[in-house]
Parts: sequence; C-alpha cells; structure tokens
Amino acid sequence: MEVGDGSFAPVGVSKQRADQYKGRLTTYVVVACLVAAVGGAIFGYDIGVSGGVTSMDTFLEKFFHTVYLKKRRAEEDHYCKYNDQGLAAFTSSLYLAGLVASIVASPITRKYGRRASIVCGGISFLIGAALNAAAVNLAMLLSGRIMLGIGIGFGDQAVPLYLSEMAPAHLRGALNMMFQLATTTGIFTANMINYGTAKLPSWGWRLSLGLAALPAILMTVGGLFLPETPNSLIERGSREKGRRVLERIRGTNEVDAEFEDIVDASELANSIKHPFRNILERRNRPQLVMAICMPAFQILNGINSILFYAPVLFQTMGFGNATLYSSALTGAVLVLSTVVSIGLVDRLGRRVLLISGGIQMVLCQVTVAIILGVKFGSNDELSKGYSVLVVIVICLFVIAFGWSWGPLGWTVPSEIFPLETRSAGQSITVAVNLLFTFIIAQCFLSMLCSFKHGIFLFFAGWIVIMTLFVYFFLPETKGVPIEEMIFVWKKHWFWKRMVPGTPDVDDIDGLGSHSMESGGKTKLGS
Repeated sequence: MEVGDGSFAPVGVSKQRADQYKGRLTTYVVVACLVAAVGGAIFGYDIGVSGGVTSMDTFLEKFFHTVYLKKRRAEEDHYCKYNDQGLAAFTSSLYLAGLVASIVASPITRKYGRRASIVCGGISFLIGAALNAAAVNLAMLLSGRIMLGIGIGFGDQAVPLYLSEMAPAHLRGALNMMFQLATTTGIFTANMINYGTAKLPSWGWRLSLGLAALPAILMTVGGLFLPETPNSLIERGSREKGRRVLERIRGTNEVDAEFEDIVDASELANSIKHPFRNILERRNRPQLVMAICMPAFQILNGINSILFYAPVLFQTMGFGNATLYSSALTGAVLVLSTVVSIGLVDRLGRRVLLISGGIQMVLCQVTVAIILGVKFGSNDELSKGYSVLVVIVICLFVIAFGWSWGPLGWTVPSEIFPLETRSAGQSITVAVNLLFTFIIAQCFLSMLCSFKHGIFLFFAGWIVIMTLFVYFFLPETKGVPIEEMIFVWKKHWFWKRMVPGTPDVDDIDGLGSHSMESGGKTKLGS
C-alpha cells in the first residue's frame, strides 16, 4: 500500500490484541447508535412512499397523465399499464443523485468526521421533502428527488461507518443492523401513511411526500448532538479526546488495547495520500470485491422491485383497492424479520443467515413465477385464493431478505475495511448499491412488461449466483474487532494469496475464539 513517501506499508494493524479488549455495551452507545440509525429511516421512507404515490390516481393524473389513462383502460395488458420511462425516472433519479453524492461524501466523512456527513445528509433530505410536497410541475418534483438523493448518498455513506466504529466487536453486527431496522421501519411507516393518504382528496400524495421531513429533522438534530467516533477523532489528530470518548462508550478506563489498535490504524491511514487509488491495490482486492458484490447482490435479488413497486405490482396482479394494504403487510414483515436478524447475527454469524436467506428467496421467486405463469394472463385477474397465496409467498421472500441480505448487505462491507481505506470503501459500497438501485428502478417497469412472470425467474437466477458467492468467497466476520479484520483475509483459502503476510500458527490460535470460518473449503485455524 502506497504511503506518503512512496514506500509501501502493510494493510491494517500488525498485532492481534482482541483478547485484551475491555468494556461492555453502554447506554451511551445504544442511544448514539439509535440516533445515527435514523439515517436509515429516510432511505426506507422514500422506498415505501415512492411506490405508494405512483399508484395514486391523483398523483398520476397531475404528473403522469399518460399512465393515468393507461391504468383506466380495461383492455390494457396488466403487465404494461405502468410502463413509462418518465414514471420510472421519478423513482430512479433519486438514486442517481445519491450515487454521485456518496463519492463526494467520502472526503468529507474522512476529513470532517462521520457526524458532518450525517448532518449534511439530513439537511439535504429536508430540502428535498419540502420541494416534493410543494411540487406544482414535474421539474420541481424531480428537483426534490435529486435533493433527497443527495441526502441519502451522504447518510448511507456515513451512518454504517458510524455504527461499526461505535459498537463493541462482539455486538457490532446487531448494532450495525440498527441502520437496516430503521430502513425497514421507514418502509413500513411510509406504506401505512400511503394507505391513509390514498383515501384523502387530491392533496393526499403531498402529505405522503412531505412527511419525509420528519426523519430528516431527527437525523439533522440528532447528528448535531452525536459524539464523534473515537476512530475518526484519532484519525484527525485528537487522540486524547478520542480516548475519552472510547472510555465513555466502553464504560471503562481499561481501553489500552483497543486504543492502540485505533492509533496504529490512524497512523497508517494518515500516511495514505490517495485512498481510492490504494483500494485498487492487489492486497485490498478482497475488500474491494466485497464492496462491489455485496451491495450489487443486495439489489439484484429483486427486493427493491417489490418494495418500490409493491402497490403497482399488486395492482398489476389484479388486487384492486387492496394494493396499499398488501404492500403495508410486506413492510410489516420486513421490520419483524430484521428484528430477528439483530438477535441472531452475532450468534449464528453472517454466512449462515446469508446462505439460508438466499435459499428461501430462490424458492419464493420461483413459486411466484409459476403461479403467475399458470394462473395469470395478460388481461385476466388472479382468483382470490391465488392472490392470497402470492401475497404469502412474497411475504416469505421479504422475511428471508429481512434477516439476511437486507441488513448484511450493509453490515459486511462497513466492517471489513482498514481505517486507511474505510471511507473510500464505504463510498464504493454506497455508490454500487445506488447504481444498481437506479438501474433496477429505471428498468423494472419495462422488464415487467417484456418478461411478464419471467421477471421473477430472472431475479431467482441472481439469487443462486450470490448464494454460491457467499459460500465460497465470504469469510465469517462475527466477533472480529474492526481494526483487526485484516487477519480474516489472511486465513481465507482463496483471499490469502492476495493479502501479504500469511499468519503463523500462533496468530491463528489467537483468533480461534472468534469462530471464523472461510467460505467453502477450509476452516480457519486448521
């Protein structure tokens, strides 16, 4: 890895001190993580609310009159009623703006701290919510979506990092998942609000869009009062203040080992001139691959198509007035399954949840495709019995996503990077997530019209690929201190050939308590 003088230094810390870490889960950490995780709520609220308002006649009549007319024509192919690139752009423009913002947010997060990006994200999202609620034309509506996207780009870049750095190693998975729990809660809240506002007069959609300001306010105000992470403070030269915060959040003065790890990591981080260039080095290849593949697979399983367009999808299947109720149900089960994941992730580990979730999602996608292929034509409607069955299977799909790829698609990338490339790595993760979200959001309605029920088989194929990827290439990171994550790659059957300094037997024994298994072939420490 290139340092300031042009020489090369090892990646991450050089010593393993995890068994010397002291401390406990403090109320201070829990409150700070809860406030920071509100950043996920703004992301979730937009996912839920955008799908809801695009199924409201009053919204479509004002901004997308062609879609409104197609929706009302009985002879129109059910799969193609909402196939309109302008309507897709309403949803997808936010994620394109978020992609650009996440790259801009990286140097801000590194130079000015995690809190600065959280506050910037909250303010931008607040402006976007106001513009959307007051929109009188499509230009104003899309301007608001762009500001929302900037807010999401900053929030998604900073919040997972904040949560990973504040949490003690043995509970990092659960606390990091507060971000996903807030996201799913935001989706459910938006679905319930849409269910109510759809019954209001012509201004109901304005209320749905405008209420996005509430989580934005919480994120902004909360960000102003959050403590900065010890890692960020020490990286920016405030060692004494960083130690005081570390002692406070761990509830003990015996933090020497963890403090030394952070200091070592920050010294290396400050020697790196170009984090984005260094992240491309061969020795950083494992983290880079995960930063690209994990968020890409998180979207390619098809969940966003269901969450963005749940009301549209259910109307396509002939659910009529029950569409918003059905999408609210999927939001509710997503919240509950995320709670289950929080309780299991630091007990069972990341790999078990990802693989089991992938298997269940494949079965659900194939089942829905078969039902629609056999029982649902272009101009027919599903019978009541099959409609209920489709909702149940989709809920089972959402449950599987909620305990696996939903939270872990964010958790794993946020915890694997050394401090010197952590901001750059998280920016790549967010950018890839938003890029694929943009692509799916822009293309889904056209794909639904072209592929019809085959769209579910398309996503099932991707789930098979990503489940095999986890089995063979993702090592277990449960319980590994974030500043010692480098040793995970040194022990993996595949990645160890790319990471310099293969550990000796003593090193392997030192991490035996962390129960780290490599993917597919060997167990670390064997």
